[in-house]
Amino acid sequence: MKITDFLSKECIKLKLSETNKDGHLKEMVNILSSAGKVPASKVNQITSKLVERENMGSTGIGEGVAIPHVKTEHVGSIVGALGISEQGIEFDSLDGAPVYISFLLLTPVEARNEHLKALSEISLFLKDKYYRDELKAMKNEKQAYKLIKKL
Repeated sequence: MKITDFLSKECIKLKLSETNKDGHLKEMVNILSSAGKVPASKVNQITSKLVERENMGSTGIGEGVAIPHVKTEHVGSIVGALGISEQGIEFDSLDGAPVYISFLLLTPVEARNEHLKALSEISLFLKDKYYRDELKAMKNEKQAYKLIKKL
C-alpha cells in the first residue's frame, strides 16, 4: 500500500487556517468533502466521530505531527487529507508541542487491516525529519503531492 492509494492531490491543503483541534478536524473533513471524497451532509457527523476519538487519546504523535483517524460508514474506501499549518495547531500532542503537519485518515468500518496498513505508511513517512521539513517548506499542493508520490 502506498500513501497515494488513498491521498489525492485535491486533498492536500497548505496554509490551514484553524488553530484549535476541533476547528482543525472540521477543516480537514471539509477538504475531503470539497474533493468529493465524503458527502457534505456528513461533515458534522464525521467531525463528531473524530472529536470522540481524540477524547480517548490525542493522535498528536509528537514532532509537530498529528494523524487523526477514524473508521466510518460514510466512506466506501480509505481516504486521506494532508494539511500543513504555518502557525501551529493546539492539539494536546504527546510532547505538548503544536501540530504543523496533520494527516487525516478515514476508513470504512470493515477495513481493519487496511486501516492499520495505511496508518503504518503515514507514520513511517512522517517519522522522517527530512520529509517533515520538506512538507513544511512546500510552496504549493502540487509540490507536496510530487514528494509523496516518490515514496
